[in-house]
Amino acid sequence: MKNTVYHITMLVVSTFLLFSNPLKAQSIINPAATDDDVEIGVVEHLDDYLPEKIALINEEGEKVWLADLIDKPTILNFVYYRCPGICSPLMEAVAGVMDKSDLVPGEDYQVLTISFDPGETIDLGIRKKKNYLNLMNNQDKVEEAKTGWKFFVSDSASILRITNATGFKYKKTGNDFLHAASLIVVSPDQKITRYLNGMYFLPFEWKMAIVEASKGQSGPTLNKVLRFCYSYDPQGQTYVLNVTKVSGIIIIFFGLVLLLFLVLKPKKKVN
Repeated sequence: MKNTVYHITMLVVSTFLLFSNPLKAQSIINPAATDDDVEIGVVEHLDDYLPEKIALINEEGEKVWLADLIDKPTILNFVYYRCPGICSPLMEAVAGVMDKSDLVPGEDYQVLTISFDPGETIDLGIRKKKNYLNLMNNQDKVEEAKTGWKFFVSDSASILRITNATGFKYKKTGNDFLHAASLIVVSPDQKITRYLNGMYFLPFEWKMAIVEASKGQSGPTLNKVLRFCYSYDPQGQTYVLNVTKVSGIIIIFFGLVLLLFLVLKPKKKVN
């Protein structure tokens, strides 16, 4: 019996490794890598501080400095407003979790959405903001998000400086960009404290990241599923959920659990 359990356990482990290892090459979040190793994705810079002299253009068309804006826990959201891929689902996810969270945007924290396309104007950002605010159901949250969720554009030098400092790696292809889906959480003193990866955020995870940022405490990235579930679609130029791989592993896992149950199930005694 012990040998049987051992072999089944090794089969489960081997199967998991077999299916998970090939996905590492498709990883778009690689905290262990360096900036030089990653061309597209995110290299985590936990405990680093944001650089000075990051100029932004706000929704009123005014030039402001990023350092002057950060007076509370802040979530940086890098997108480009014309993005045909993951930018829209990412901002929809931000709107959704802001809507559900019991924290107050504008008071407890703020979200700064910054276009990394220097050719975009703030007019497009303002239109995008209205669209995402309309997705929120809680009208009180909508009013709070009008001031707590701010949209910006910037110049190429400032964009390069802030994306390099946060480890956000992207690549221009024609008129579009290849990039990952990730949010960067920053403390009031501009220290990077956490990364929120993917395109779905739990209210608990959201709140924990903000509370820890308010204390200046950095924490590990909890959502590692992005490495596994999302792969790059070169035709659509987007990151998509790889349903086949996820479903295959789920089926194999439950199959092995069933096999283990049948092997270990006590046999009925025959009178």
